[in-house]
Amino acid sequence: MLWIKAFHIIFVVSWFAGLFYLPRIFVNLAMVPAESDAERARLLLMATKLFRFVTPLGVLAIGLGLWLWFGYGFTGTWLHAKTMLVIGLVAYHVWCGILLAEFSSGVSTKTHIWFRFFNEVPVLVLIAICILVVVKPF
Repeated sequence: MLWIKAFHIIFVVSWFAGLFYLPRIFVNLAMVPAESDAERARLLLMATKLFRFVTPLGVLAIGLGLWLWFGYGFTGTWLHAKTMLVIGLVAYHVWCGILLAEFSSGVSTKTHIWFRFFNEVPVLVLIAICILVVVKPF
């Protein structure tokens, strides 16, 4: 089970790295001037490749997390809270895919300021999850 735990942590860290960087690309996309087609195309390519890369990492992180949950039989309110945060993180990931599709089709109307706040969500989720897993406050 320690191997499963190690790979779970590796995939969680990798998934979060993508969730930290993808919205940052969205900030840059929202700031691209209308006449800068090459810059927009380059950022869209980066965002698309990153999204495609981190999606399987998230699936593996969740799969290994479930394996640990069922293997160890963890219980406690902290785990239920963590599970809700992970479900929220999956929704955030899906939302990133929707936002990427909006950028690709040219219908995104959100400002770079909105994306700067959106970019902070995974940081807050990571802090909460780490506290729940390590401290187990309830």
